Amino acid sequence: MKQEDRERLDQLFTFFREIDKEKFIGRQTYLSDAKRKENDAEHAWHMAIMTLLLSEYANEKIDVLRTISMLLIHDLVEIDAGDTYAYDEEGKKTQAERERKAADRIYGLLPKEQGKKLYDLWLEFEARQTPEAKFARVMDNIQPMMLNAATEGKAWEEHEVKLSQILGRNEHTADGSKLLWEYAYESFIEPNMEAGRICDDREDEQSS
Repeated sequence: MKQEDRERLDQLFTFFREIDKEKFIGRQTYLSDAKRKENDAEHAWHMAIMTLLLSEYANEKIDVLRTISMLLIHDLVEIDAGDTYAYDEEGKKTQAERERKAADRIYGLLPKEQGKKLYDLWLEFEARQTPEAKFARVMDNIQPMMLNAATEGKAWEEHEVKLSQILGRNEHTADGSKLLWEYAYESFIEPNMEAGRICDDREDEQSS
């Protein structure tokens, strides 16, 4: 084997071993049996398959492989930065800086051209401007919503999540897929509101 090939492969497998740590990054969303919470790697795998099968519902035609690639790599930064819960307002204040530093280190482990490719995909996801990034955001929002509904709102109730918070997080979900947002609202959110697991605080918000 050529020395340059060995060095490149050594670098790649160093990265592969490093990202195994994503399996240890816990999220706040419970698995469908409600017995334990999912980790980042499980979340990424689930979204990748969802994208493969739901891409036809994107508002605009998307490059499916690019979207799946984005979803598989965008949370790798949480190996260093940790998972920031969707409704943790204090944590979100430092999230961008923590994740940028993590992206510099983690994607920097790769050969230069591959590291730049993944870094650019991560930036694209964060910017939420391309059809692929918009649809990836749909998956990132709807996958945990689906599991929250499957567990009868367990995590929503634990964190006392209100409807205004859910709507705020999903302010741009319809930008990627109007139909999937409509489906998610009717199938996952409304039944849990009716069951009293999500507090409808919209009137309180309007009167304050």
